[in-house]
Amino acid sequence: MSDWVDFAPMTTTSSPAVHPTAPATTAPATRGGSFEAAVRGRGALLGIAVFWLASRAAMLWTLVHDVGHSTNTRVEVTLTYHNWYNVLVHWTMPHNDVMWQYPPAAAAVFLSPDLLPFLTYFQGFVALTVLCDAVILLGLLRAARREDGSVAGALMWLVALPLMMATPFARYDIHVTLFAVFALLCMRNRPRLGGVVAGIGAMVKVWPLLTLLGVPRGKSTRDAFVAAALSCAALLGVFAVLFKDTLGFLGNQGNRGVQVESLGGSALMAAKLVHLWPGKTNFQYGAFEYVGPYVSSIARASVGLTVLGFLLLLLWRVRANRWSSATPFDAALCAILVFTVTSRVISPQYMIWLLGLGAVCLTSKHSTQRPVAWLLVAVTAVTTLVFPVFYDDEVLTTSTLGTVLLCSRNALLLYATVWSGVRLWKATVRPKAEL
Repeated sequence: MSDWVDFAPMTTTSSPAVHPTAPATTAPATRGGSFEAAVRGRGALLGIAVFWLASRAAMLWTLVHDVGHSTNTRVEVTLTYHNWYNVLVHWTMPHNDVMWQYPPAAAAVFLSPDLLPFLTYFQGFVALTVLCDAVILLGLLRAARREDGSVAGALMWLVALPLMMATPFARYDIHVTLFAVFALLCMRNRPRLGGVVAGIGAMVKVWPLLTLLGVPRGKSTRDAFVAAALSCAALLGVFAVLFKDTLGFLGNQGNRGVQVESLGGSALMAAKLVHLWPGKTNFQYGAFEYVGPYVSSIARASVGLTVLGFLLLLLWRVRANRWSSATPFDAALCAILVFTVTSRVISPQYMIWLLGLGAVCLTSKHSTQRPVAWLLVAVTAVTTLVFPVFYDDEVLTTSTLGTVLLCSRNALLLYATVWSGVRLWKATVRPKAEL
């Protein structure tokens, strides 16, 4: 089987059978062609730049002026990240802090404000986060210039991120999303480079390694996986030499419980609302988690669902026999959705990952995930109502409003995950009789 099985545009509706080795067909004209052309104009690009500046200024304003309880949002930088920085400057990982749950290369992110010594730690961290946001947007705009490209991805990122208010600029998840986005964008023509970027991202927060799931079989897979493995090993070696206890994060991560915002947490929350569960909320491991009966069982069930989801993704990988240029993007979004919805955590900043990967999918007119990506925009809006808007007064107090909001967010996220998997499977797995 060739590296790229089939680049013909795919849809989830019935279509004539296409042989796996059939040549790529020319993408059909779309009704959005004139819109795409208009957006690529200089005037439209100026409008995008103006909207980016205005929307990001508004996000910074909410961060500085504590809009929507953003004091709780920025304390992550001013307290948690800054405390880690004070340990990391002495060339040791903060292994004694149970909140340190990240691979060793994350240290570089928390030390990065030193690149801007004329700013405070908080100002430097936020400034670099805004820069990462801008670089992601530029990458998505550049991807739109491909023959089968679409500007919808850039527009999604441009408009959807501000829905999260201050949260994206007070977390380091945009930095990680930057690696995942560029790993996917590079994977199409330069799988080795894509693998290197994915490997670096994995050493910052593990999940970017899943961007390799949809790399076509053959030489592309070998190149990408070998490059990712080498970059991971090289970074791990460098940080092992420079810092003490580089693998101390593994024990802290394994001790995580069931966070309030998780799928299992919303089930406990609903049970608590109707007085069927007597547990309580406790702040531990850097988050509000549930403690009480059945919590450990739900935590184990979450891990089991994660393993099951991973096995289903591997089954898709084995059974898939029809790739398009967008399949690596689609598979990456589906994989991260699976691992997000089965997580014991599902912190609000996880939506940054999903928005980034959804935006990458929308850069291709061949993507099967377009409706899923736009659904994630709605999920993001509901997530913001959960945190930070109603988090303290409604969610943590298990009020009716807080319960409805959280359960609705998780139900939408679960639906998006199943929908994503179904669309990916239908588009890429064809019975042999049809080939």
